Amino acid sequence: MHGRKRSKSFYVLGAFFLLFVLFLYGPMSTIFILSFQGPNGGLTFPMNGVSVTWFRNLTEKQMVGDFAGSFGRSFVLGVIVMLLTVTIALSAGLAFRHRFRGSGLIFYLAIASLIVPSILVSLGIGLQFRIIGWDTAWYTSALGAHLTWTLPFGLLIMFAIFNRFDKSYEEAARDLGASPWQVIRHVIVPIILPSLVGIALFGLTLSYDEFARTLMTAGTSNTLPLEIYAMTTNVTTPVLYALGTVTSGFSFLIILLALGTVVIIRRRRERHGSDAGKGV
Repeated sequence: MHGRKRSKSFYVLGAFFLLFVLFLYGPMSTIFILSFQGPNGGLTFPMNGVSVTWFRNLTEKQMVGDFAGSFGRSFVLGVIVMLLTVTIALSAGLAFRHRFRGSGLIFYLAIASLIVPSILVSLGIGLQFRIIGWDTAWYTSALGAHLTWTLPFGLLIMFAIFNRFDKSYEEAARDLGASPWQVIRHVIVPIILPSLVGIALFGLTLSYDEFARTLMTAGTSNTLPLEIYAMTTNVTTPVLYALGTVTSGFSFLIILLALGTVVIIRRRRERHGSDAGKGV
């Protein structure tokens, strides 16, 4: 098996995958490298020295840009969107396990925002708030706009999970006298917990870097994507690249934490299963 010669198609597909990875991460790698320019460095190659000057510059007061404020708003908004996405997706998944009148219409309305251009969603929500007489803000109108983006993903994932969920576990719990709430809390949620972590990751990351749906709904306080976009016309130093590197690193950290959580959950589940087997 190990000595078998690989076919030409393997190398062709391998080269194609390598080109795809370079296309995907090449621009990001360029930003990472240029963020370590020297104190007199510019926005393009060749690099003029190597330093962490521009990362230190992020912690200082800037002539333009509000790094700390915009990051805080994006993170808090992302956490709120994440919690609402998980809660609503789980509730909808449980509700849609049984057919009810109008379920098809509600489902298609829920996922319709995926095919509507993001900028139109942002514009529509912004205009609606102005008609009502409410001020647009990152914690109200932007929150609603982000949910139109994260909820469809959460719903689709949750529906897929429950379509292959083994109901015998619930039936066994009911036979042992568990109430409906106990079945959800002690049976359903622990089983689908890794998937809930995935939905939470979707909700946080999609909201954290969303630009188009925030453009008309954030009000006077920018989130981080809007702040970065505004800085592209004013900042002429690699501090913008340093900010991109830090925010990208933060996103990767969130992904690693989510994957680590899933691994821990699975190992605990396997350990409990092996302990139960020994007990038998």
